[in-house]
Amino acid sequence: MSFTSKKTTTKLPGKSILLIRPGGIGDAVLLIPTILALKNKYPETQITVLAEKRNGAIFKLCPAVSEVLYYDNPKELLTAIRGQYDVVIDTEQWHRLSAVVARLTLAPILIGYAANERQRLFSHPIPYSHDEYETESFYHLLTPLHILPPELVSLPFLHIPQELELRACALLGHVAETSFVVIFPGASIPEKRWGVDRFRKVVALLAEMEIPVVMVGGKEDAEDGGAIVTGLKGLNLAGKTTIVETAAIIARGSVLVSGDSGMLHIGVGLGKPTVSLFGPSNIQKWAPKGSDHIVIHKKQQCSPCSRFGYTQKCKINAKCVSDITVDEVFAAVEKLLNRQIKTEGNQLN
Repeated sequence: MSFTSKKTTTKLPGKSILLIRPGGIGDAVLLIPTILALKNKYPETQITVLAEKRNGAIFKLCPAVSEVLYYDNPKELLTAIRGQYDVVIDTEQWHRLSAVVARLTLAPILIGYAANERQRLFSHPIPYSHDEYETESFYHLLTPLHILPPELVSLPFLHIPQELELRACALLGHVAETSFVVIFPGASIPEKRWGVDRFRKVVALLAEMEIPVVMVGGKEDAEDGGAIVTGLKGLNLAGKTTIVETAAIIARGSVLVSGDSGMLHIGVGLGKPTVSLFGPSNIQKWAPKGSDHIVIHKKQQCSPCSRFGYTQKCKINAKCVSDITVDEVFAAVEKLLNRQIKTEGNQLN
């Protein structure tokens, strides 16, 4: 992929950078390797992130971020616009408002995706592709600053502070001392939900192996979490934790099971093995990479049907997700657990 820009930047002309990241949790997580690459190249730079209330807490797990302001707080949005930044990078992929905000800062270097007419608001518009992993897409935004992506992303790239580790132990109780599987049953849209009954069957199979399960999620997932583990070997923490507390719980687990979600990307950022259930989303763009991640995808002809966060109303009841079987998910979890046991055994020897 080639890159063009209206200007050529030979060096970073200052020490203050604003990154704009509206949207969900997953995008915020996958942006963090780019932030770390930026901080590694310019360690004295102060990095501010303009996020939303729904995803801003993620940046508390990245020590390279100096300050988080909130896009949906008028006072803090105004603070960002008046911030006197040397560089502003708009990481939004499609919507126009963030590009307008970037332009209003009057920063000398404005970088953002050329996904539509928003490109006219940037000094350095960057092409955007749906055919590459989103972390790689974010790295391209650093091209005008002459920062090359690393050959490998160092894991974990999310940092859990000690106080969060202690909080996770308190929430988990005796489960904290065991090997357990974390399950996130939720999704941003109905088409991505696998279903309570299927998850419950997986938990029952794990219970036969004496492997406890911890359910995580927001308040909207609390009822499903309870229904999945009631009477089985499990703990329902869905609706009882903040997003950063949830991250600390995932960090202590052995395997994370999730659909295409922000929770999945948190697991990846923490270096945890994952089993992910994909349907409407583009696996090239969003699925985790590497042998520690098992992606289950039925490859329906109509999939992917989700683009720039919009998913069409499904006419076949989301067969791309509903056709995923309990046996497939359990076998994937069992494989990762056995691999982990074998690795731990080799380390002891």
